[in-house]
This record gives sequence, structure tokens and C-alpha cells, in this order.
Amino acid sequence: MRILVLSNLYPPHEIGGYEIRCRDVVDRLRAAGHDIRVLTSDHQVAGRPVDTTSHVARRLKVHGMYGHPWLSIPKLRQLEHHNHAALIDEIATFQPEVVHVWNMGGISKSLLLRLEATDLPVVYDISDHWIARSLRADVWLSWWNEPRSAPVTFLRQLLTAIGYRRGISSETPTGSWDFLRFPRIYFCSAFMRDLTVSRGWPVEHAAVIHCGIETAAFPVKTDHSRFRKLLWVGRLAEDKDPLTPVRALASCSDTSLTLDLYGHGEAEYIATLDAEIETLGLSGRVIRRSASAAEMKQLYSQYDALLFTSNWGEPFALTPLEAMASGLPVITSLDGGQAELARHGENSLVAEAANPSLYAERIAELAAAPPLRAHLSATALEEVRRRFDIAVITAEIEAYLLASLPS
Repeated sequence: MRILVLSNLYPPHEIGGYEIRCRDVVDRLRAAGHDIRVLTSDHQVAGRPVDTTSHVARRLKVHGMYGHPWLSIPKLRQLEHHNHAALIDEIATFQPEVVHVWNMGGISKSLLLRLEATDLPVVYDISDHWIARSLRADVWLSWWNEPRSAPVTFLRQLLTAIGYRRGISSETPTGSWDFLRFPRIYFCSAFMRDLTVSRGWPVEHAAVIHCGIETAAFPVKTDHSRFRKLLWVGRLAEDKDPLTPVRALASCSDTSLTLDLYGHGEAEYIATLDAEIETLGLSGRVIRRSASAAEMKQLYSQYDALLFTSNWGEPFALTPLEAMASGLPVITSLDGGQAELARHGENSLVAEAANPSLYAERIAELAAAPPLRAHLSATALEEVRRRFDIAVITAEIEAYLLASLPS
């Protein structure tokens, strides 16, 4: 297959797991013999190396996200025109058999109107909320289709009446997102699909293909006789909720337990977190640390349990998968897509988001039962290798793409 991949960001200038997943899948599809062209933005993350990869075209412009400015409508029209010209050129030059759309955060959503108006199959990979929460917030399409002030409404009506809007739309579509049908789409979880349906989007037909990880990249913990070092990994922010594991540790009667928090965050939230740690008298037992993704893979197995406490509607988290691939017992909330992974007493222990007392109870259960720790770890390790390895997930995506081609 010739596959044109569309993604807002792409490594080495990634910000989150979505674009890393995209790269991992692209690499494996290319290794399987597929011809792939990636069209992404020119956004750069300071300190990252220059990417000279020939199959990646960094031509799109980001609007209003990742530090890029919000533009006036006249200037935004220029950005929209630029992005459409880039897409048209890539399609004409590469002549893909299918377009594979990933994260569109900060990228012109009007590109989707153009794509769905072509004869090309368009396949969407959705592993965050960009359809459910932000598609209707697209500034360009909103200006043309949402209720506005009387002067703007009059101007739109005038531009439509004199045919000017039609001319603009030929270069940069101005139609409503309600025209989007998402004919071929899969989500990273049934939770994410159902949430998107509940927001009024026509995706009831969507498939579910969960996220995957490279399980072989994680050293595996085999000795579960010790239980002292607890681990939390994530962005230091309210939605990821590192305060819950801190408060859970404070509720534990075993004062030999320690907790390491790996992640970065905004200064204001970190100050709140540090103050709570000090107030609870845990300064010597809770340590904030940082590690790269590559370093983190080597660190999981050095701990005795992972506490996963996300409470924002996580689409399908990778952190519990990584811990399971490392043979680490997991205590998790059932936030978002986690309910499709976690089974209490089988592959993990289930707690409740923002409930430190219940997390403390689960920690005590693990501490008291080495056989339980070994059982949870073995069950989860077998399952993550069998169901969630990136090779397995990529094969599912490949099959879905092939099935999207005209017969």
C-alpha cells in the first residue's frame, strides 16, 4: 500500500504518546513493505535533533497550540491556504492509495473536508479527544458556521451572497464539520468511541484497536519478595493526579514504603504538590524524579508496584501497559479506557480515581501477599505480550487499512 499519514506532530519533535504511537506504527508498516509518506507540521521542540528522514514532510503550520500564535481571520486564511496547498501537492506527488489520519490537534480541520470529498479512502486513528472535544472549536470552521456577533453574521451573509465564500472554499473549505462522516475510523478504546458518540459525532460504526507497546524493550521483574518501592509515572498535573498516591502513602501504616514520582509539569502545580508532600511529612519518602522514555523502560522493573491514578477520562493509557510488560504489579483506577484492561485480582488491583484511602488499602493488600504480587505480574505480563504488543496492534491496523481499499 501507498499510505499518506497525516499527523500534527511527529518524532523527534513529539510532545505526547499519540505521535510516538504514530511513528512506531509507521516504522513497522514500512518494515512490512508498505510505502509511506508522513505529512506533519514544522513544529520543533527545542533541543531535539534535526530530522532528515526522507519519508517525512514537515510542511504543515500549527495554529494556536504548542506555543504558536492565535491568528486573525485574514492571517488564518493564509495559514489554511498554505496547509491545503501542502496536502494537495503531497497527494498529487505521492499518489497514495489511502490516507491515514492521526492527531489533528492544532492543524486545519478543514483538511478533513477536502479529504472526505476525494475518492481516496480516509482512515482515522483516534486515541485522544480531538474529535470529541476540539473539532467544533476549530477557529476557521467556527467563524464560518457558528453563531457570531451581528457584524460578523452580516459579513458572512454578504460574502456568501456575492459568491466570495464559494471562491474561498475552493481553496480552503469553509463548510460545516457536520458534513464529516468518518466512514473508516477506529478508536483506541470503546470508551473513547462511546464518548465521541455522546458528543454528537457519527462514529457508532467505529472499530476498536487498542494501543500497543514494544513489550520486548522492557526488562522483566522476577523477584517479588520485596515490597518497599512504589512508582508513579505521568505528567505532574491535576488530571493525572499525583496527589492521590502521595496521600495514599501518608495513609499507609508501613513507614518503610517510599514513592518515586516521575514526570514534569507546570511550576504552579509542582509547588502545590511539593507543599502537600511537606505538609504530610513525606519529604524523605516521596521523591520527584525525571527520566526519558528510553530510560523509563529500564527503570520499571526496579520498583515493586505502579500506582496509576489518572482521573480525566484517559483514552487508553500506555503507562500501565509498560509496567505490566516489566512484570510490575499495578494498582489502577478504572478511569476512561482502563476498564478495558484492568481486572481486579487477575491482572491488577483496582482502586478508584481520587480515592487515596482505597489506594492505601490496595497497597496494604499487595504488601501482605507476595503470591498475589507474583500472580498479578505473571498474568498481566502474559496478557500484554499476547494482546498489546506493538507488532500485534500494527497487524490489526494493517488489516484495517487493507480492508479500507476499494475492492
